[in-house]
Amino acid sequence: MRSPPLAGLRVLDLTRLLPGPLASMHLADLGADVIKVEDTGAGDYARSAGAVHGDISYFQLVNRNKRSLCLDLKQGAGVDAFLRLAATADVILEGFRPGVVDKLGIGYQAVAELNPRIVYGAITGYGQDGPYRDRAGHDLNYLGYCGLLDQIGLPGSAPAVPNFQIGDLLGGSLTALVGVLAGVVDARSSGRGRYVDVSMTDAVFAHTIFPLLAVLGLGHALPRGEDVLSGGMPSYGVYATSDGRHFAVSAMEPKFWQGFCEAVGRPDLKPFAFATGAEGLRIRRELEVAFAQRSFADWTAVFERVDCCVTPVLRLEESLENEQLQARGMIVEVAGVKQFAPPFKISEAPFAVRLPPPAAGEHSDEVLREAGFSADEIARLRTQKVI
Repeated sequence: MRSPPLAGLRVLDLTRLLPGPLASMHLADLGADVIKVEDTGAGDYARSAGAVHGDISYFQLVNRNKRSLCLDLKQGAGVDAFLRLAATADVILEGFRPGVVDKLGIGYQAVAELNPRIVYGAITGYGQDGPYRDRAGHDLNYLGYCGLLDQIGLPGSAPAVPNFQIGDLLGGSLTALVGVLAGVVDARSSGRGRYVDVSMTDAVFAHTIFPLLAVLGLGHALPRGEDVLSGGMPSYGVYATSDGRHFAVSAMEPKFWQGFCEAVGRPDLKPFAFATGAEGLRIRRELEVAFAQRSFADWTAVFERVDCCVTPVLRLEESLENEQLQARGMIVEVAGVKQFAPPFKISEAPFAVRLPPPAAGEHSDEVLREAGFSADEIARLRTQKVI
């Protein structure tokens, strides 16, 4: 068996809350040695602030396979210790507002002087420049600025608030991963690192492809729920069953649409797959009536037998038991807590839980010893409450 793809990659993770911890967990799951650098004392406040339902915090869901070092970066000795670690690191991730790490003395320029190969990823809401760079924000704000939030929801309704942080989880985490890993590849060949500036607003904005198509073709975005893939086309949408559950229909190709129309007992609708406007709305209403005649279980049985891109809309607790997701090994248990496995399936590198989410500062001595700190130096840092 070969080593994991990122074995030997050393990452110093300064991020708190989302999205940084998820990005660094993906790196850790791929074999990187991720050292979570936390404040002294209680450590990352996500340990407690993230407890939303019951006693499970989302800290537990995004911090496996990492080690924890508590370090007071407001003390000179803490900064010196961090720079000593950074001198041999490959990647640093941070999620502070622009300029904070520079004021602390641990910004990109300071580290690059010691370690020209460093890839330094900065994840913020609006980026390192521009008039909004210093503004506070959360996921909903980023979606609002980039035009996506205005597109989500039903016709004539207010924008819908998704229970999925698009800017954080995809914009911040996965976009940062792409940029950082590109920098790592370059550093290994050129010997020089990169500064990777990731704006969550930019990341979402750059992927609003279909609204952009409408603007380029019509001069404006279509109203909420009226574009072809947001409700304007009957072959792509969500339909309610008689018992209040739903099915996702995406039978856009002719062969799928024809099979779908046969399955719902409406072969007369076969010519209208791409109907839009008033005609599209009429076809949608016809399909709503058809779906409302049978239960969720009935329709599930029907579409299990017909390959036409129609699937049940599962509740998440049902998804956790779904046979496909189970077969793919997408649900794992770490320290007694169910969580998602990584979405990467890489040959000769099966996913493994090497470490549970660490206690605050659990690996401080270990990490410092590996970096060449003597027992006396570590004891002195502890006496000074730097660690």
